[in-house]
Amino acid sequence: MDVIRISSPFAIFNKPHYSPTSFSFSVPFSLNKNVGGSRNFQKLGSSRSSRNDAVFDEAAFEAERLTLDARARESMAEASKRETETDPKAWKWVIRKRVWDFMETRNIAQNPRPVHHRIPNFVGAAAAAQKLGGLEAFGVAKCVKVNPDSPQKQVRFLTLSGGKKLLTPQPRLRTGFFSVLESSMLTPSTINEACTSVGVAKYGRPIGLDEQIKVDLIVIGSVAVDPKTGARLGKGEGFAELEYGMLRYMGAIDDTTPIVTSVHDEQLVDDIPVEKLLIHDVPVDIICTPTQVIFTNTSIPKPQGIYWDKLSPEKLGQIRILRELKSRIEGETGQKLPCGPSEKLPPTAKRKR
Repeated sequence: MDVIRISSPFAIFNKPHYSPTSFSFSVPFSLNKNVGGSRNFQKLGSSRSSRNDAVFDEAAFEAERLTLDARARESMAEASKRETETDPKAWKWVIRKRVWDFMETRNIAQNPRPVHHRIPNFVGAAAAAQKLGGLEAFGVAKCVKVNPDSPQKQVRFLTLSGGKKLLTPQPRLRTGFFSVLESSMLTPSTINEACTSVGVAKYGRPIGLDEQIKVDLIVIGSVAVDPKTGARLGKGEGFAELEYGMLRYMGAIDDTTPIVTSVHDEQLVDDIPVEKLLIHDVPVDIICTPTQVIFTNTSIPKPQGIYWDKLSPEKLGQIRILRELKSRIEGETGQKLPCGPSEKLPPTAKRKR
């Protein structure tokens, strides 16, 4: 049964409802800690413990990232097949597969390929990024949150090279939360690397839920998007929605914060049924393609937080920052938050070598 937007949410409370002195919350998400089974990617070069004295093991980090990425896409493929075979209303996977298949068949997909079960990279991604960089909303923004996927790499570069603060999530929130990068932290020779997952881990400053930050613009990746309604489909894991919900908790964004996506023109669709969207689905205000800029004037409500009754125990167990947040809210309110139904977490697609 589809859950529509009129369902009652268990949103996280906005941060002002909490007393900052009621308990302490440290930031446990630096790369030199073992988080969620991740490996230690830093070796101390001396007895001092400062970040600058650590040697970042790029090869180990990238190998671990690719392995976990592959597992996730394999699971997504299994979930897609299972749902489309058993549930005729699994319309999201039908649209995703159609777009992924078309991009591969028409060769408008770019590496990493195949693009199935990814935010697909596409021919013209840099041109779409230039359109995004020309937006007034981007020009006035001081801090931009950008997803870590390949088609938005140029957007991350424009953000940093434009002297703005870049906020980007660590892939699938596996190793922590968000990292902040600024051009002052980089050199001309490292700015390109800083736009990659390895570079974010290497040069970024990890933050926690107590970070005082204001995000002026959100850039989000998409598999398909409807230019008339602003309805969007991601790759099916729900991380964009979780990231949005946590930023709402932090007070970093609100309903007026613009949400932009960059896609190929062939990712524009007209068959996303708005009435079937879930309460946590994130709509977009602006779409940038290689050829055009579209203002959707969306009327779809933006999520107000994290909807705990939609989160499975498996997803919660996968993401440490969510478990920390759940414990925090339960301790503060004295009430146990609900949990969603159990699920088999999604798999990932193979990367051509």
